[in-house]
Amino acid sequence: MVEKTYKIEGMSCQHCVKSVEVELSEIDIESYEVELGSATVKYDETKVGDSDINKAVKEAGFTIVA
Repeated sequence: MVEKTYKIEGMSCQHCVKSVEVELSEIDIESYEVELGSATVKYDETKVGDSDINKAVKEAGFTIVA
């Protein structure tokens, strides 16, 4: 199990947080905690990778930054 925190650009309100939560809930991750500007995600790296999380955040309308 891996736990990573991703910095997310463009989030400005609780609706933004909810949008990211909805997209993350649709992929096979153990748990997640989203707040303005970031998401901490716990997942099995044999099932999910950074690209899956990046795609979910992008689907919500935001961008992960380094």
